[in-house]
Amino acid sequence: MSESLPTVSVIIPTRPGQSEIAAVAAARKLDYPKDKLEIIVARGRQPSVQRNAAIKKAAGEIIYFLDDDSVPLPGNLRRAITHFANPDVKMVGGPNVCPPNAPLIEQRFALTMGNWLAFGPSRARYIPVGTSRESGEKELILCNLLARRDTLTELGGFNESLYPNEENALMDEIQKRGGKLIYDPELFIFRRPRPTFAAFTKMLMTYGRGRAEQFRLHPTIGSAANFVPPLFCLFLLGCAGMPFFDPLIARIYEGILVFYCLVVYFSAFASYASCVTRGKGNIRPGTSFVVAFLIFWTHVMYGLGFWRGLFTSPKPPPQEISSEVTVEKMTH
Repeated sequence: MSESLPTVSVIIPTRPGQSEIAAVAAARKLDYPKDKLEIIVARGRQPSVQRNAAIKKAAGEIIYFLDDDSVPLPGNLRRAITHFANPDVKMVGGPNVCPPNAPLIEQRFALTMGNWLAFGPSRARYIPVGTSRESGEKELILCNLLARRDTLTELGGFNESLYPNEENALMDEIQKRGGKLIYDPELFIFRRPRPTFAAFTKMLMTYGRGRAEQFRLHPTIGSAANFVPPLFCLFLLGCAGMPFFDPLIARIYEGILVFYCLVVYFSAFASYASCVTRGKGNIRPGTSFVVAFLIFWTHVMYGLGFWRGLFTSPKPPPQEISSEVTVEKMTH
């Protein structure tokens, strides 16, 4: 059976000097023939540069991308490989799920990221959604993604100017060329969300900026929904002028705000109730109010980041970033 399996390279970018790497320990426990598996750690300060450098050194027919804090299940590789039996399938991925023992604040961030009103179809990156299916860049995420090495090589790897949306642009290009992307909700990893409110906020603004830069360089119809948060920011700015509006216009603004708040709260409560029903995590009363605020905060911070990304100048990282990357093949 081992002879029929493709070779796999697990690529893990990490910081210089980091010794304890959770993803390496988990990769060593993958249920896969050791002679068909290699683990590559790429150290540096820009993950897309590190991944590109590692791809050039990889021997595997399939590349499994993990972040350094990704913890895949032992059966992930064997499950994912079945999808590649179809030669048209070029990428396979699944969600990164918050561990049930994570701190309360991280679980609340996870509930927010898994909420449709907050993250739309991209919530499938953070919770298992539906069944295995052909999908796209909105649902797949690079911290838990497999790809054919020849496809990556043919397309020149990741666009290093687009970090953090380098994988999204690459997926769009693969689909333009007729390749298929598969989302498998059972192919999940455990990965903790950002640990603080400040880090969560920075992530939202970075995601918004990255999406705007991707849209500028690779515009697609699928990015149209990403304009909703920046337009919402303009609406909030307009609300500041309500005291000076015609009374009828002011009431319309007030009505929209009340409706928005109600929708946000009930969406947050639904996420909380679902979590309680499934007995997932250490979720306490009051969580629905916190998640409602975080949904609102997601819309605002993503929107501001998007506006910023419309005016930034994407460019490759400095040469010193590329030159300091080191690639190391780990032992099993």
